[in-house]
Amino acid sequence: MAKTKKKTGKKRATRNSSKVGSVKAKKAFSNYRQAMAYLFEKTDYEKEERLRYNVTTFSLERMRKLLSLLGNPQTKISTVHIAGTKGKGSTATMLAKMLESNGYTVGLYTSPHLVHLHERIVVNSEMIGDSDMLGLLNRIYAPVEKLSKTDEPTFFEIMTALAFMHFADRNVDIAIIETGLGGRLDSTNVIEPQVVGITSLSIDHKLQLGETLDRIAMEKAGVLKKGIPAITVQQEPAAMTVLKEQALAVKAPLSVTGTDIDFSYRFETSREHGPHTRICLTTSTSKFEHLRVPLHGRHQAINCGLALALLDKLRSTGYEIDIDKAADGLHQVTLAGRMEMICDDPRIMIDGAHNAASVRALIHAIGQNIPYDSMVVIFGCNSDKDIVGMLTQLQYGADKVIFTRSSSLKAVSPQDLADMYTEICGKMYQTSSSLGEALQLAHSAVGREDLICITGSFYLIGQAKMRLQRNVALAAS
Repeated sequence: MAKTKKKTGKKRATRNSSKVGSVKAKKAFSNYRQAMAYLFEKTDYEKEERLRYNVTTFSLERMRKLLSLLGNPQTKISTVHIAGTKGKGSTATMLAKMLESNGYTVGLYTSPHLVHLHERIVVNSEMIGDSDMLGLLNRIYAPVEKLSKTDEPTFFEIMTALAFMHFADRNVDIAIIETGLGGRLDSTNVIEPQVVGITSLSIDHKLQLGETLDRIAMEKAGVLKKGIPAITVQQEPAAMTVLKEQALAVKAPLSVTGTDIDFSYRFETSREHGPHTRICLTTSTSKFEHLRVPLHGRHQAINCGLALALLDKLRSTGYEIDIDKAADGLHQVTLAGRMEMICDDPRIMIDGAHNAASVRALIHAIGQNIPYDSMVVIFGCNSDKDIVGMLTQLQYGADKVIFTRSSSLKAVSPQDLADMYTEICGKMYQTSSSLGEALQLAHSAVGREDLICITGSFYLIGQAKMRLQRNVALAAS
């Protein structure tokens, strides 16, 4: 297990200054564009519609071989591992910000990205730069090519290795690592973390992880390791049973917020902050009282409680955490793609809800926090999702739905979505062949007090954000 690091006011320089995985060889890429072209040529399972989920496709042995050729950068950093179905990115970001506000240098690895690939690798809220990415890809090229002769690393495996290398280069005090898909076979599951967090579990990635909650929980529980404490939130009984059984089987101490850890939350409205949620969490070592959750929704209060519990666990193992500084960091959290208002006239919100539970949470959070007369939802999703479950939840909040498709190869056709929606509820809808057309239809249907919500896929909301940024840039030129 990596050594616990106490906070210091100075940059630590006790490690070997040589960079992990560096080799004295001719550079493979002379510029950033060449390097990124090489990376994007690699097999990317995030984009494949039919994907076999097994130890060959998702090979931890292959990942370990790659990291070994790089000098095992993952062993040179302390980590927190976060798995789950929904809320991983929110929990990871809140925890990272609270640690950063306490003076730590914090790495954050998340996926997918919305607009720019570099969003996935962050140190102290700053995305990895082009020059750093170019340097890392030049260093990883030879090991990847060597391994590729027998077993080629995938896009996500290379990205994960790049994150470990960057965090080691930056000498981070701790890195918060989010799983990509599942847990048991996920490329990130090669670390020995200080603590493991498991967010809310629900049906998602049915083709890979299974169609029942207990099957999915079994895959997520694969991140549990002997002797490493784990914390989770209240789960459905089927999921909780599996998590507890697996924790016992591998001898991983498991705590649950709201059961083993005193946790509560309440919704309120104030003139200063508007509608928001406050939470309390108490342990034998920490007492967080009436902290304002920086993100909207009951689900974000639960995520915030998990982030606080993980912070407390780090505190109990030697990390110096000032509660007031943690609260200051928490209040600075903003998160792209989570109930993010990207336009004010008309009001356009994007949210990455991509399963039934997330859509239900989104609809509830909008109703509780965002005043509007009518809501038009632009919706598109991928074929490996619980489509019927998502559409069933959508009907409870959308006054009108416009079905479209994202740029993903796995995107479901708008007409197929519309046909399923008709069978479920028979409510009003339109279809569009592109996001641009969907936005035109939505614009013509809303007034000043209405809301346009784009959701169902990170690909779709990423497209929406890029489109808005492009329009703003053109208007400014």
